[in-house]
Amino acid sequence: MTEATAQADRLFALYPALALAALLPIGAATPLFPVELGVATFALGTLLVGMAHGAVDHLVPLRAAPGVSLRRSIAVVSVVYAVLGGAVVAAFFFAPVGAFAGFVALTWLHWGQGDVAALALAGVEHLPTSAERWLSLVVRGGLPMGVPLLSHPDEYRLVAEWVVGLFLVEPGAAAAAVDPLFVPATRLAVGGVVIAATLSAVGVGYARVRRGASRRGWLRDSGEVAVLWAWFLLAAPVFAIGVYFALWHALRHVGRLMLIDPNAAAALGEGGVRRALARFARDAAPLTLGGFAGLAGIGLAAPAGVAAPGGLLAASLVGIAALTLPHVVVTAWLDRRQGVWRPGIGG
Repeated sequence: MTEATAQADRLFALYPALALAALLPIGAATPLFPVELGVATFALGTLLVGMAHGAVDHLVPLRAAPGVSLRRSIAVVSVVYAVLGGAVVAAFFFAPVGAFAGFVALTWLHWGQGDVAALALAGVEHLPTSAERWLSLVVRGGLPMGVPLLSHPDEYRLVAEWVVGLFLVEPGAAAAAVDPLFVPATRLAVGGVVIAATLSAVGVGYARVRRGASRRGWLRDSGEVAVLWAWFLLAAPVFAIGVYFALWHALRHVGRLMLIDPNAAAALGEGGVRRALARFARDAAPLTLGGFAGLAGIGLAAPAGVAAPGGLLAASLVGIAALTLPHVVVTAWLDRRQGVWRPGIGG
């Protein structure tokens, strides 16, 4: 592992994980407070880090693939964002319940994808095959998306109603429309998948350790999983997701992107963290601002309008959904370039 990689792992993955663990007592108290606290936290996290973490996607092909020009990099990614992002927005207008469920599934995939890439960059040895990494993806994405459905289903449902309610203006229509997503059978199925996947991943990883893989990587992986289980069991969902999005997922991706930027990676390797962050902020600023403009446009276009904190959160989630699908495609391409899913690749 290079010094730049070690620095990125330490600053953008390990330390934030320790910070989330330290925040557990605060998270445990959040169910006692109004959901507006979670909305404010989500908005702040999105403003500070969340939106920016995908705002350098237009430079990913340029930096990750030899021979790709700046013009081609921007053009290809722009088309991907326009086509796929537009399709997501259209889906919410025509089938809001299905679009919401699809967004949850896509986020499950993407947040698991991000954590597996972080583990690969850290050089863990207990995930040497693509099957084991996919199992880890199911666990890591399922914790933020599935555990709140078990621990705080009422607030989870409230968010679903807010999102669907942007597009179904008849009184009571949103509540009735999301009913199938929150029946006991759905909660039990989702919970069963996350629990079974967690136990399987921990057990398979330990078996690798018994056969010679580094115990340190497995302990770190298991420790992070334990922190995430505790966080999403205890904290109110909107607050929990807001903190996780900014402090965990987005920062890990920022660190990864710095490593494919030669100038930022060199700065990290020399201990110039501020220089690396300043370079990333400069690159991300234009599209971060553009993303916020897009969120505002969705809020204005939604049939029910945005007139309360719940509506603001809902419009933000629809906008984030539109950005997530193309972002997943770009990230999957980067995964392939870096060999994240090839057996035996450790970082």
